[in-house]
Amino acid sequence: MSTTTGKNRSILAGLVAPVTDTPKTGEAAPPPARVSDRMSALARVTSGDIKEKTLRLVDPARCRMWTRHNRRYDLLTAEYCADLLESLRAQNSQEFPAVVRRIDDDPAFDYEVICGARRHWSVSYLRSVEHRDIKFLIEERELTDEAAFRLADVENRSRQDISDYERALDYREAVESYYGGVARRMAERLEIRETWLSRFLDLAKLPQDVVEAFGDVLQLRENHARELKPYLASDPGRTRVMTAASKLAPQQAQRRLDGQPVLEPAKVLAILKAAAAGEAAAVAKPAVATKVVKSDKAVRLFSLKPKGANRVVLELALDASASNADFIAAFERELARLRPAT
Repeated sequence: MSTTTGKNRSILAGLVAPVTDTPKTGEAAPPPARVSDRMSALARVTSGDIKEKTLRLVDPARCRMWTRHNRRYDLLTAEYCADLLESLRAQNSQEFPAVVRRIDDDPAFDYEVICGARRHWSVSYLRSVEHRDIKFLIEERELTDEAAFRLADVENRSRQDISDYERALDYREAVESYYGGVARRMAERLEIRETWLSRFLDLAKLPQDVVEAFGDVLQLRENHARELKPYLASDPGRTRVMTAASKLAPQQAQRRLDGQPVLEPAKVLAILKAAAAGEAAAVAKPAVATKVVKSDKAVRLFSLKPKGANRVVLELALDASASNADFIAAFERELARLRPAT
């Protein structure tokens, strides 16, 4: 007799076995344990205690980001998603599904991602760059825009990998789109303190020059806006802060272009606050930045760091994908620039 047949007979025996205790008059006999367990499980599902979900594995290329997603998808990189990429490589699968909703207004896509931008980016990266056979795990839901916003906020509110500024911009748009511009109404709906929400709304109101003066929006915090708020409230402080920020912003942009770290937020904050107080010396000329020299194919070859008035320290990128001829040609160009009269 096969194992399967034996199991079936065992189950059947449990269903038709004689009852040893005679039930009282009018009292139904209890169902067998297996049937009882199944009935209890079904009862919990129908009562709402348990909700069965359908998950799907799809091609991430068929999913687009929701336009109101609270994460800057364009800022995601392999370095930024390193922890998630490592996990996906190890398991060759996605542990937690992204939340999506179905769309029918664009033939190029089937879903839009409400929660799970990092998961979408990472799976897409592994498929396109590393050519791994991995799919995007999703959970489809029916959501209004306001419900989608609340869901994304709850999932991401405690996460450290979403910057304060990203969250602030999300809140600013949401309060106007869903709550009639009333912060109190939005705070009640999200079950958060109105004072906490107001701090993020103030951050979103920072002038663009001030935002760019920090160099990296991922480092811009709500406490930075809180400290600058009194100076931006009226003149002459506001004009002074804006003047200092307009000078600092292009310097920070140049640092990024040269591959150099931007000034730390604390330093930027000190410069802007000192400028607001009328201390002109606070916006001093920055030290000469290290120059990164690249080949004609944009491969980093070496850097030149000034050391005093007549010295430069050269640091070679020995692992660069370039020939020695590329190094020599680039060095000769820089040498001619640094010593034009020789």
